[in-house]
Amino acid sequence: MNQKNEGIYDARGQLGWPKTIVLGFQHMFAMFGATVLVPALTGLSVSATLLFAGLGTLLFHLLTKRKVPAFLGSSFAFIGGYAAIAPMLENPANPGVFNVPNTELLPYACFGVLIAGLMYVILAACFKIFGMKKVMRFFPPIVVGPIIICIGLTLSSSAINNCNTNWLIALLAIAVVIICNIWGKGMIKIIPILLGFLVSYIVAAICGEVDFTPVKEAAWIGLPFQMQDTVIGLLSKPDLDTGLLVTSIFTIAPLSLATMVEHIGDICAISSTCERNFITDPGLHRTLLGDGLATSLAALFGAPANTTYGENTGVLALSKVYDPFVIRIAAVLAIVFSFCPKFAALIRIMPAATIGGVSMVLYGMISAVGVRHVVENKVDFTKSRNVLVAALILVLSIGISYSSAGSLHLGAISLSGLAVGSIVGIVLNAIMPGKDYVYGEDKQGDESVNFIVQ
Repeated sequence: MNQKNEGIYDARGQLGWPKTIVLGFQHMFAMFGATVLVPALTGLSVSATLLFAGLGTLLFHLLTKRKVPAFLGSSFAFIGGYAAIAPMLENPANPGVFNVPNTELLPYACFGVLIAGLMYVILAACFKIFGMKKVMRFFPPIVVGPIIICIGLTLSSSAINNCNTNWLIALLAIAVVIICNIWGKGMIKIIPILLGFLVSYIVAAICGEVDFTPVKEAAWIGLPFQMQDTVIGLLSKPDLDTGLLVTSIFTIAPLSLATMVEHIGDICAISSTCERNFITDPGLHRTLLGDGLATSLAALFGAPANTTYGENTGVLALSKVYDPFVIRIAAVLAIVFSFCPKFAALIRIMPAATIGGVSMVLYGMISAVGVRHVVENKVDFTKSRNVLVAALILVLSIGISYSSAGSLHLGAISLSGLAVGSIVGIVLNAIMPGKDYVYGEDKQGDESVNFIVQ
């Protein structure tokens, strides 16, 4: 065990099976808010989303030698792509409200996401062929640190919007998390997120803030997806629109350029949190491969694209339990519950304020990890080039995200603020003189926030 941060790397040995399973539930609940929101915005199946979040996570862990404590949940980066190819339809019962899933066109959008996942495989091959040194020179701490900061800050608006629905419930969730994490003893101290969810959810239910009608109407057991809603079902149709397939590829696949940068930032954040150099061992080529194939698998069966989840990184930072086995328990639980429509309904009706309160803490933890990344790597901000790189990443990522447009539109392609900021930061750092970091030669930078290299 690392004595510096007193982290737990063997939950079963140090805590026992019962506590380890409870920790798995905590990670499952942490990802629910954002994971369920994506199908709600796109019209995809909630149950299919849970199933392939779990399967994708297990596939990721298999390909990364079971070393990286990452959970793969639904990616928000492709929502614009889904909206472009399969926009929500107008509700006949409520004119002017577009909230009916476009089941006819959603499989076409999923095909584009499938191809986007395969782009990860290409980058993974580049890492493997050209070596870590040549590729990682584009991702020094001055680039990755601000990106991690922005990952948390750009998500913060969704947390605030959710809190606005009922600040009392949100503040209760925040208070429970803080009290349990600071003053809690034993198991209470390492499951603050789970307790925050449960306490605020129960109080909201008691106060009449939760409508349980969808839960009553849902079946106990059901299949997570229907074959006609999958890419497999789409390709078997006699009236397949090949033109729309091509359009989907060119609209959605380029978004993977941004998500791959986010992936590298997430892995750096997880490495920093756990003080393990996952960039080197098992290597970014393995993490990219796992993320990409998980995304393609999910898209093939009509589920949203997967991505390494910042919410669960926040849980790692708070609980200090870094055992990947705990994440795999969460993945198995997600798979099991995906076959229970009643459970999916129970999660779907979770008060937005509950999600918002917990998310506020988790998103803040992500940004804090980014600050730590910059500080502990001793990035020299007396150099103008470093100031400019960090400044443009921060302003573009946050500014575009909170602008009236919400994204940068290039024809049919819509790029998030984080995507634009990341790309600009990488390009600027590559072309500007005065680079003070070379992977393989700068020991402090290579260890990236003092990871312990195992």
